[in-house]
Amino acid sequence: MSTPPVRTVAVIDDDRRVLTSLANLLASGGYGTRAYESALDFFADGYAGLVCVITDLGMRPIDGIQVLDRTVHSGAATPVIIITGKPSEHTEDYYLRRGALGFFRKPVDGNALLDMLDSIA
Repeated sequence: MSTPPVRTVAVIDDDRRVLTSLANLLASGGYGTRAYESALDFFADGYAGLVCVITDLGMRPIDGIQVLDRTVHSGAATPVIIITGKPSEHTEDYYLRRGALGFFRKPVDGNALLDMLDSIA
């Protein structure tokens, strides 16, 4: 009996606590995690083998909207979920219209996030 392939999610957030928390959540749902403290590091690795990218909005020098836009236009067909802990002038619909699969405010509802991932993986 073969082991199913690991479904891997990239998580980009400049807060290590968030990276650790999301990695633990994803592991509980059967996902592997590639964690990045910056979008630059993520883009250096690329999209190969990913079922999804989860990115924080408020990062520098590349923010979550830039990650979303670059991913959507890359041709990689990798879905992006936006997370944020800060209020934004934009609504959830704004990010969805730009191509995001989903939008979550921190603290992230773990069950809802895993349900969303399970719907695509």
